Amino acid sequence: MLAALVAAPAVGLAAQNTTVSGRVVLGGATGRPVAGRFVVLHRITLGDGGPVDSVRTDATGRWRLRVPNVDTTAIYVVSAEHDSLAYFSSPLHVTPGQANSADPLVVWDTSSTGAPIVLRRRLLTVARPKADGSREVLEILELENGGRTTRVAPDTLHPTWSGAIPAGALSFAVQQSDFSPDAVFQRGERVSLFGPIQPEGPRQLSYRYVLGGSVHALALPIDQPTEELDLLFEDTTTAVTAPGLHSMAVETIEQRRFARYRVDSVAAGAPVRIAFPAGRLRVESLLPYIVGLVVAALAGGLWVALKRRPPTSDVGRQS
Repeated sequence: MLAALVAAPAVGLAAQNTTVSGRVVLGGATGRPVAGRFVVLHRITLGDGGPVDSVRTDATGRWRLRVPNVDTTAIYVVSAEHDSLAYFSSPLHVTPGQANSADPLVVWDTSSTGAPIVLRRRLLTVARPKADGSREVLEILELENGGRTTRVAPDTLHPTWSGAIPAGALSFAVQQSDFSPDAVFQRGERVSLFGPIQPEGPRQLSYRYVLGGSVHALALPIDQPTEELDLLFEDTTTAVTAPGLHSMAVETIEQRRFARYRVDSVAAGAPVRIAFPAGRLRVESLLPYIVGLVVAALAGGLWVALKRRPPTSDVGRQS
């Protein structure tokens, strides 16, 4: 009886343990296995995260890692370093009590040269003006490396990719995307990316900036070919002109309505012009004039009253 009671908890704990296995392969046509790479299993939770287990790949690029006390609320990923860069898997599906398999983790050789990085899509969203007339702009870009090596910056002066933003953009800030905010910089009217760009599939870059209240029209800079340009305006009366412009239906996004436009196959230098509607008349902007009119009216009334008042000497004689 005592042995059964002791064994029961051990069985329960064992049911929460499992393993994950997979392979590390080199990207490209052959997909050859990569031996001797250090693979690390990471557990990520809302509160914290950290490494769980690690091992080196064998001669066939295979690895197997232990997952003790599986946390079903956590996210598990594996990483491997190759050619001085760390590569991470997609989130793993880890089921307690059974062996789990992961898709091959693809790593790439690196290079600072190669075919140009392609701008597959550029999405520009402009919010309605604030009280001071300024407008927040969110840009989401999809960059694609068509080569067979991960593109890296050769130095701190030459980025892996750069693109133009409107003149006078203020309060530039990188948003959540496939690149670290530490690898993206605004330099005048350009955004420079120094992070590595892997092949196979678009990589997303996102940033925000503000257009001042004095900006009533602008020519959106198109400094490189863009396969698809999408424009969203919360002020649906915004006017847009561009070669091949398609006016789409008004879309509702998070309970906000946006007028949408699309241009396909935008050539470098294409004229894309945006004209914002005139600002609405606000009472607070009229306040100085209203105060002035009131003061003038009071002064005029006082002058009339004083003019009509009889002289003091006439009043004395009447009495």
